[in-house]
Amino acid sequence: MNSSYVKVDEEKEENWKIRGVVVAVTSIIVVTALVFVAINDSVGSNDNIHHHRHAWRRLSTVANLACSKARYPERCISSMASYPADQTAKLHDLTNLAFQVSLQRAQKAHDFALSIQNNVTNERERAALQDCLELFVDTIDRLSVCSNNGSLATDSPIWLSAALTNQETCLNGFSDLNLGANNPIRALMSSRALNLSELISNSLSLFKLSTLSPKTINNRHLLSVNKNENGDFYTHHGLESEDGFPEWLSAGDRKLLQASSPVSQASAVVAQDGSGNYRTITQAINAAPQKSSERYIIYIKAGTYKENIAISKKITNLMLVGDGKDKTVVTGSKSVQDGVTTFKTATVAVSGNGFIARDMTFENTAGPEKHQAVALRVGSDQSAVYRCSIKGYQDTLYVYSLRQFYREVDIYGTVDFIFGNAAVVIQNSNIIARRPMSNQINTITAQARTDPNENTGISVQNCIVSASSDLQAVKGSIKTYLGRPWREYSRTVFMQSTLGDHIDPAGWLEWDGNFALSTLYYGEYSNTGGGAGTSNRVNWPGFHVITSATEASKFTAAEFISGNSWIPTTGVTFTSGLN
Repeated sequence: MNSSYVKVDEEKEENWKIRGVVVAVTSIIVVTALVFVAINDSVGSNDNIHHHRHAWRRLSTVANLACSKARYPERCISSMASYPADQTAKLHDLTNLAFQVSLQRAQKAHDFALSIQNNVTNERERAALQDCLELFVDTIDRLSVCSNNGSLATDSPIWLSAALTNQETCLNGFSDLNLGANNPIRALMSSRALNLSELISNSLSLFKLSTLSPKTINNRHLLSVNKNENGDFYTHHGLESEDGFPEWLSAGDRKLLQASSPVSQASAVVAQDGSGNYRTITQAINAAPQKSSERYIIYIKAGTYKENIAISKKITNLMLVGDGKDKTVVTGSKSVQDGVTTFKTATVAVSGNGFIARDMTFENTAGPEKHQAVALRVGSDQSAVYRCSIKGYQDTLYVYSLRQFYREVDIYGTVDFIFGNAAVVIQNSNIIARRPMSNQINTITAQARTDPNENTGISVQNCIVSASSDLQAVKGSIKTYLGRPWREYSRTVFMQSTLGDHIDPAGWLEWDGNFALSTLYYGEYSNTGGGAGTSNRVNWPGFHVITSATEASKFTAAEFISGNSWIPTTGVTFTSGLN
């Protein structure tokens, strides 16, 4: 679960160079963005440094401010300096420009990967490259909804965070398959992933600056709506409802989650004995409508379904309903030891927005000796998993990206068994550490935030963190920690939960020496149980024993995953979401 970027000068890749795709657009911002990409595709040379210094001197005050706050100022300077109207442009326009430059870079990265795939014959290289192709497409989709007709979407940090995650995952695949930094395909992808990530990171910085300004920027309002995969805009609400679910779950969906049985409303039935519409879950999903704005329910009768299931981005608002935990079971056994990337090991992988699962088990039986082996991977925005069991060992639950909510679930695992870069809240659930291999230690979480402006993290609230019976018997010889920092700005909070005495007194584990210890955010608030004492916790700069309810409220369902930045402006008092 570790990777590093290798930066390559794209201008020198003569054997692989392709022409960028020219997009027919009318917006002057897009046109100037394309000019920038065509003119300046790399950074770091002496000529470029001289150019950037000159550009910095001639940029407007607004552009100078924007670039000085960006994480990658040189790349920011070159993009701003290529915009003819930078002397009069407002921060809003420069932010829009950053979005469009990032989008064009993502399109070029995808086109390049597509152009070389037929020349890649090594199976491991090809597997990693296929991940990159899929992820570049997702990045393009995420960036394309960051603005509409010149207005900035309030949910832009959500889409930008997902886009950053995609570039990391593209390169993770090469590491998973033991393709080192000197591998030529990895080097080519690293170059593009790094350059794209720098642009997306700068877009996040500029958007943050924009939101620090008044709500009306340059007489244009921040959008208060989201855009779904059909291209339609819909109103976004932020509060947590009285039943404990996020407000973005519609009244109809909450009723489905709470109903004694939603089976009568099923759109399709899966049964191995032939008594339903389909015998496999895959068949039912393949027949589901694409880009549906209505809830489509697949009822899966009790049984063990040995399938690897991929729910594509085109399958939206899908709900899977089983007959109960350990009654309806979807099971697989893929692992990185089989020559596939962690991203592709998932027994069930979900990309379509609005996904809901209830009353079933997701399982990966590869075992601890096979290392990374995902049971459930979710990259679905505004998704919910309720009364389910998620079982595996290393990398059980991949909370990949976007906003996710888990309630009354059982999550089993050993190493980094809740990991990823979503904005996720897990409530009223059982988190159960299992016995790992004799040379391993348990880490419950491994959060992957790479940028301080990302809105991602893992929040565990009102849960029971316990040891399985086989671990309980040897807990004195096997250490279990709440988490370790997979990426530099890792963010995880345990609050109002019961922590078992199998949790090591230090609480948290280093990833690699001092890496991320001052930039991460790990917090504990009002926990109880034998492992909840904080007197012997790590003394890292990024670790916090939270004593303020206001601080803890930032990680509740109301605030952390609902994007409700508009609520303070209304002056309305709202429930923080703490017990």
